[in-house]
Amino acid sequence: MKRILGIDYGDVRVGVAISDPLGITAQGLQTIVINSSDKKFILQIKDIINKYDVDTIVIGYPKNMDGTISKKAEKIDKLIPILEKLGVNVITWDERLTTVAAYKTMRELNISQKNKNQVADKLAAQYILEGYLESLKNI
Repeated sequence: MKRILGIDYGDVRVGVAISDPLGITAQGLQTIVINSSDKKFILQIKDIINKYDVDTIVIGYPKNMDGTISKKAEKIDKLIPILEKLGVNVITWDERLTTVAAYKTMRELNISQKNKNQVADKLAAQYILEGYLESLKNI
């Protein structure tokens, strides 16, 4: 079965999570350092799509707390058609507070400051994907 990819997009780092083949669980996969290179981002995502047989991407959509569209969401709007050209469906997912939740979890797990950047983005991607997978159960 096809898998679903969760993405927490950032200008410097991108967190990536993947569903199991049945689309039930989400696991943090990796953090990609892109340093504002959309070309590097697309190439890495293309490799992941091919390796894991992905047909859907759920990308975090960073709205402001009042529900308005942020500057980063506008950037994601520009990335969506590029991702769709890779042969996948792209779904945006409200990611408000996923990074906050990731840092809270890391505090509870006593993850060292040194490792937080690598873990936070991957964990936020996992939360984005888990939220989406949970919504599918309610359909």
